[in-house]
Amino acid sequence: MMKKIVCSLLFVLGFTAAFAQNDNWAVGFKAGEPTGINIRKYFNNIHAIDVTIGTYGGVLSKNRKYRGDDGIYQNTGLSIQAHYLWNTPLFNSEAVHIYYGLGGQVNSRRSYPKRLNGEYEKNISLGGSALGGVEYFIPNNRISVFLEGGTYLELLPRPFYLSPNISAGIRFNL
Repeated sequence: MMKKIVCSLLFVLGFTAAFAQNDNWAVGFKAGEPTGINIRKYFNNIHAIDVTIGTYGGVLSKNRKYRGDDGIYQNTGLSIQAHYLWNTPLFNSEAVHIYYGLGGQVNSRRSYPKRLNGEYEKNISLGGSALGGVEYFIPNNRISVFLEGGTYLELLPRPFYLSPNISAGIRFNL
């Protein structure tokens, strides 16, 4: 019974994908804050869901004060970032689009509080983020390049810890 349900769902998803010409996927790499693998799912060329899995803190926030004077971050950590985006062509251009959106970010890093005398503690942080960018789709090609910036506002464990997000990258549009 379960096998029939799974097969039916796969058939419906495959059939839907075959006729959904405006729904595209893109996979790429971005460098900056955060750095990592980027996956984007476009919906009707207006909306997108953007996910980045990689590292955080290696470019802009290494050796940065964390939790006031209590300690610092001294390394990079794992990061998962997801945004819901709105896309629009710039000046009605097919090749250049701007996008903006809101989402969240989860980070895992080490902090070195003064009270631990050089030892570290692991932190899992959770917060909201905002993102905006510009993407250039190379004509007659499946490759696009982008530049984006935004901010991350931590909610846990340190409320209102603010960190900039700036990245550039390349995507292969499927």
